[in-house]
Amino acid sequence: MITLSPDYRPSEDEEFMNEQQLTYFRQKLLHWRMDLLKEAGETLASLSEGGIREADLTDRATVETDRAFELRTRDRARKLIIKIDMALARIEDGSYGYCEETGEPIGLQRLEARPIATLSLEAQERHERHEKIYRDD
Repeated sequence: MITLSPDYRPSEDEEFMNEQQLTYFRQKLLHWRMDLLKEAGETLASLSEGGIREADLTDRATVETDRAFELRTRDRARKLIIKIDMALARIEDGSYGYCEETGEPIGLQRLEARPIATLSLEAQERHERHEKIYRDD
């Protein structure tokens, strides 16, 4: 593994998914994963502090709503961690950065914005159009 300078950003001028780019995205994904796990630990600590102590029914309902919202957020984070782990596995197997539908490069801008992306922008748009047409309303 190589060491990147702190100001390194992937560039279109480089070979796509070269060692520097792979290291950059690996670090980005690992930091994101670590932040999500830290937040989950903080949530777990706050939820395990005990029961709801508010005597007022309105206050109790607010606390229960906040907790339910936090649990939904944590569930989304758990699913995101799974996607991050899958992206890290793609880095290891050499398929990271390439559309799983077409095999074409996903693009650095898209990966910068959504490092867990598995589809190129065009393939994602096709997928969303297809989903919109065939979803059950």
